[in-house]
Amino acid sequence: MKNQADYAVLFFADIMHDGQREAMKGPAGARLLFSGDKPVFILGTEQYELASERGYRNFWAIYHRPPEQQHRHYLLERRDSLLPVDEQKFKGAYYTPLNIVDKAYDQLRATLGENWQNRYIVWDMCAGVGNLEAKHSNLRNVFMSTLDQADVTIMKSNPAFAGAEIFQYDYLNDDITDFGEIDYALSGKLPTALRQAITNAREGRKGAKPILVLINPPYAEATNDNTTRGVASDGSGSKAKVAKTRLALSLKADYGKATNELFAQFVARIDLELPTSTLAMFSTLKYVISPTLEKFRETWKAKFLGGFVVHSRAFDSVPGNFPIAFLMWDTAVNVSVANIDTRVLNKEGKEVGEKTFIISTGRKLLTDWIIRPRSNREEVVPLKNALTTATATKDLRGTRWSDDAIAYMWCNSNDLQQAAKTALFSSGFNGGHGLFVTSENLWQAAIVFAVRRLIKPTWLNDRDQFLQPSEALTDEFKSDCLVWMLFNGSNLTAGADGLRWNERDWSLVNHFIPFTEGEVGVSGRFQSDFMVRYMAGMIFSAEARAVLDAGRVLWKRYHAISFPRKIREEFKLNRPDVGWYQVRRALEAYGDTELTDFDAFKAAYAALGTKLRPLVFEFGFLSQPLGSVS
Repeated sequence: MKNQADYAVLFFADIMHDGQREAMKGPAGARLLFSGDKPVFILGTEQYELASERGYRNFWAIYHRPPEQQHRHYLLERRDSLLPVDEQKFKGAYYTPLNIVDKAYDQLRATLGENWQNRYIVWDMCAGVGNLEAKHSNLRNVFMSTLDQADVTIMKSNPAFAGAEIFQYDYLNDDITDFGEIDYALSGKLPTALRQAITNAREGRKGAKPILVLINPPYAEATNDNTTRGVASDGSGSKAKVAKTRLALSLKADYGKATNELFAQFVARIDLELPTSTLAMFSTLKYVISPTLEKFRETWKAKFLGGFVVHSRAFDSVPGNFPIAFLMWDTAVNVSVANIDTRVLNKEGKEVGEKTFIISTGRKLLTDWIIRPRSNREEVVPLKNALTTATATKDLRGTRWSDDAIAYMWCNSNDLQQAAKTALFSSGFNGGHGLFVTSENLWQAAIVFAVRRLIKPTWLNDRDQFLQPSEALTDEFKSDCLVWMLFNGSNLTAGADGLRWNERDWSLVNHFIPFTEGEVGVSGRFQSDFMVRYMAGMIFSAEARAVLDAGRVLWKRYHAISFPRKIREEFKLNRPDVGWYQVRRALEAYGDTELTDFDAFKAAYAALGTKLRPLVFEFGFLSQPLGSVS
């Protein structure tokens, strides 16, 4: 069978059959017949036999045939789960749970009024198998279109959608001219009644019913150069189609990178075709808050009417933990998108609070706050961990240094979900996406490091953008952040000889030791005393001093131990100027011989973090947090 979607159609023909006759009319063209006691499947003019009759018998030995009515309706609604995951992503077949649909209808009623289902024409142009319309009581006002003809046949066979106009339509390709204009004559697919309703609404004719676009569009994205050029990295072709739709090709100049996102393409055509409509859409929040879609927001204007966000885990097969929003917009009001206040639902659909999403437009991002020195021609060893050299050969970065640099800080992307990708290295980092640290920008680097790592990402906040401080920073905050960075587990600065890369031996010099040789009892000499000189004259808070004192004890203990060869080799303990990473890991590894008490350090470090966390919000680096949300 060439088309995998056909398996779903035959599956429904099977489950709607009681073994002697059809219990419910199946999708057009799909039938189950019996030759003796052997099932034969028919689809159109093709006939199919079972690949495994034994497996088929075992299946129906477990399940009741035919399923009861409520179960049949549920199976019709869940046809999406039979699609391959890549196809689900591209076609937007993610199932919208009915308890979340209930919440959406509550929002629609609160925003549009009790009688909205009679007053509005509804068009869902990525209906899938119709879950969003399952709660609609006036289906004669409803138009449901979808990319797949198989979905059309499924919906037409479902009595729950009797009265609705259901048709196949490729919203991102059909009826779009080479100039990005809409011409319904190109396909002839759009029902006459819907065409007339669109015309009446656009022209503001007397008695014209307003149009509500109610959609849960697909979330596929062309994420790199290959997919934007139409070459899918996985060979499936699904993502390759994203940036190659007729709509994307014709509107890229106006909407920028948004044309790499399927759901944003839907919004763009709706803006073009239905400029006076109300849009009610399930989607991620990228079109509202992402800095990369700022050009999209410069073009797309609408008035926010209300909505909620819900945990992505409420949706089957959606990977990750992030907010999916159901937001309503009046597209007839030409205003820039501003900060939005939403209700918050957990993955069970229970309301648990409120959340304001900050629009970064007009606020400067933290990534643009820090001084970024240029690279020079000095070659250095690229690292992928504190002491591990790069193994990548394609798109390898981190092989060049910068004038007067003392470290490289990895700080990938500007939202909280990427904050864990923050670390400090004594050489280049093989993935890039960071900046060189010098004596000039160290105070900023320490703040950026701390701000990015102090706040734990959750499903609700992980798309929040880090912003430049809105209040004047105190000297105490600056020195607290420096100490917190120096003793963080992602401070991967190190001192080591004998790192092998590119057929050469390399050494690392550690500039981040906050103590002198005498303070920690080392017999050798640190190659760099930069940090001691940098910190001289600084005034430290009681919390920062406690961390320094507890850290000094651990550093002193490290230099008092003669580590066995295995530990020395593993952590390259072949120089006096080892880093915090080596000190901590070596003492932990030595625990089989003699335990080191880290409790005093952990308590002091936790207290410093507790002091700093609220300041991240008070100084405006992030929007104010919501209470605990599950």
